[in-house]
Amino acid sequence: MASSGILLVDKPGGMTSHDVVARVRRAFGTRKVGHAGTLDPMATGLLVIGIEGATRLLTYIVGADKTYLATIRLGSATTTDDAEGETITQADPSALTAVTETAIATGIKALTGSISQVPSAVSAIKVDGRRAYDRVRAGEEVELAARQVTVSRFDVLAARREEGLVDVDVVVDCSSGTYIRALARDLGDALGVGGHLTGLRRTRVGGFDVADAVGLDQLAAAQPLSPAAAAARTMPVLEVTPEEARDLRHGKRLHGQADRLTSSEVAALDPDGVLIGVIEARGNDIKSAMNMPEVQ
Repeated sequence: MASSGILLVDKPGGMTSHDVVARVRRAFGTRKVGHAGTLDPMATGLLVIGIEGATRLLTYIVGADKTYLATIRLGSATTTDDAEGETITQADPSALTAVTETAIATGIKALTGSISQVPSAVSAIKVDGRRAYDRVRAGEEVELAARQVTVSRFDVLAARREEGLVDVDVVVDCSSGTYIRALARDLGDALGVGGHLTGLRRTRVGGFDVADAVGLDQLAAAQPLSPAAAAARTMPVLEVTPEEARDLRHGKRLHGQADRLTSSEVAALDPDGVLIGVIEARGNDIKSAMNMPEVQ
């Protein structure tokens, strides 16, 4: 049986997240593989993959903040809000003279902080059981509801101006559920020239960084993070005694121990450093919210 763990994979462009999961399943000889957050086919970068029992940790990773590097092209809008779509508007080159550094900074400031965002139609959100991007690419009209997201950093790294367009390289720190395509679209709309994404790379998911990820050609020799190591990057850790570990594994509460917890979700480790599971307070007690399989 494949060992349980969290594998960090650097997804190449042109593949779906499901394609990567299929490759990991073959490499590790198990069907029990999942991921913590889809990357669309055009995007590259970090996929957090759970293998065997560690798939239980994905629930706690999927909602983590994320970091992206992106290139926004100002001057045209597309049907998919990225370079794979058909151009639907093209700004007159004279209109781009108003797209100054100051104007771009003002537009970005309005898209920073807690904002209401309508996700790009080309997203992994399911509409009546099908991914929105599948419906759009099949020629269907898709309307998605606005949602509150947080963009904590939206910084310009570089800008290049050519005739008829301005390419802006940015770095974005954001809450889970934020769509960078939508930021590109909305920035272009705010500047009156249209905008779409020409490049997108996810570099961080919570405590996991793409610098630690492996490429698909390295899967055969890849060593996943242990569940304990992965949990420690995701939440605070509490070391428990052998007796407490046994009780937690058997579903018993640790009575009157809630003040030992420093967060709403804490990883419990036994004296051997093995992850027991995720624990939480229930009144004055500690109880298990999720138990890991004892064989990891």
